[in-house]
Amino acid sequence: MKVLQMIFSPTGGTEQVADIITEKWRMPVNKIDLSNAEIDYSALNLEKDDIAVIAVPSYGGRVPALATERISKIHGNQMRCIIVCVYGNRAYEDTLIELNDIAEKRGFKVIAAIAAIAKHSIMNQYASGRPDFKDKEELHSFAEKILEKINRDVTDISISQIPGNRPYKRAGKAGLVPKADNKCTNCGLCAQKCPAQAIKKENVKVTDSKKCISCMRCVAQCPQSARKVNGAMVSIAALAIKKACSIRKENELYI
Repeated sequence: MKVLQMIFSPTGGTEQVADIITEKWRMPVNKIDLSNAEIDYSALNLEKDDIAVIAVPSYGGRVPALATERISKIHGNQMRCIIVCVYGNRAYEDTLIELNDIAEKRGFKVIAAIAAIAKHSIMNQYASGRPDFKDKEELHSFAEKILEKINRDVTDISISQIPGNRPYKRAGKAGLVPKADNKCTNCGLCAQKCPAQAIKKENVKVTDSKKCISCMRCVAQCPQSARKVNGAMVSIAALAIKKACSIRKENELYI
């Protein structure tokens, strides 16, 4: 039995959470990068007896549209899966219930769900340093409980009720589009790594604002730290969610 991580993790926080969970199982792990626009997701061949971990960040309380689009091309083949949503200490709202619905629609058997915290991808002051040692211990505990369920091989795989609403909240639009400054060397890494293919390869200083999903991967990946979002806009957005982010949120397990 192997573990298959299917991860949409533009800035690395979601992947970090998924790695903490699966490292506890001591099984071979294969990864599918859902941020890679060049993969033919419909051609993936999944083994029914393996375990999938489908992990995404929460974007405004929803599953990122690109992640939805790519997961929706995968044939689950009745594979057991754990769904994970990662958020920056504000709220994950309908993300986990939406991810559950997407996975089940594609033929996965959802046996557990986790909501976890990682550093906010835009306002880095929120959930800074997370997942921390306490988070890691808690996620390891979740992983042990999930593995016990897997090893019991029970017929009834139903899980406790996942928070969220149907219909889901209205998806917001990307409002913060990173731009290159004069430190840009035109290396092209941002265009190569952009999940939405929003950056022109022939001129990396041009970003298609209609395609950009404000995932901040280009900001995180730039070796020259040359890509940034409007600081004033970030400050306004940070102030708007300050109250919601002021209290430490804890990880949650539904099993």
